[in-house]
Amino acid sequence: MAKRNTKQIILDKALELFSTKGYDGVTVADIADAVGIKAASLYKHYESKQDIFDSILKRAADNFRQHTEQLGIDGHDYKNDVQKYEDMSLDTLINIGTSLFLYALHDEAGVMLRRLFTIEQYRNAEVSKLFTEQYINAPLAYQTALFKTFTERGIMKIYDADIAAAHFYSPIYLMLCLCDNCSEREQEALDLIRRHITQFNKLYMIGEEA
Repeated sequence: MAKRNTKQIILDKALELFSTKGYDGVTVADIADAVGIKAASLYKHYESKQDIFDSILKRAADNFRQHTEQLGIDGHDYKNDVQKYEDMSLDTLINIGTSLFLYALHDEAGVMLRRLFTIEQYRNAEVSKLFTEQYINAPLAYQTALFKTFTERGIMKIYDADIAAAHFYSPIYLMLCLCDNCSEREQEALDLIRRHITQFNKLYMIGEEA
């Protein structure tokens, strides 16, 4: 088996185990058994269980960045996206919003990571911090910075940018939580997200009230 493939298989099997048993409930030996190798062989590829976990997170971040690049946005640094969103049509904005939602909902590794975060947030302080940062702090900070800049440029009404960010992000995250548990409601969620983005635009953006 090629070394590169073995490294990826280790990450895949480790994530499967983490997402069902939690981080602390899995040992390096468990991962090695799932891969079909000895623990000593696993250490040739990764230094520790923490190294495996960090590599899973990095891979997920890289995959998400690839997806946002395909959509023509950065998705992390608002400074790279301000002008793009300012020049963007409502239809394009809706397409980006629904595409990001569907990616989060259906990317297999992302789904397992979200399940892991949900399990571990109540018993592992470090994972809890990661969960809060990835699903709450980072998205809200990104949106808040965008909206502050839009207000300064005179294209968005003067409101509390923190509240506007919460208004924009909360329904989308709520629909993600809903579909994680009720997959049959995906189309309903997508329709709500489309209507939400349309209404948000009318309420907050100057010249979009009609």
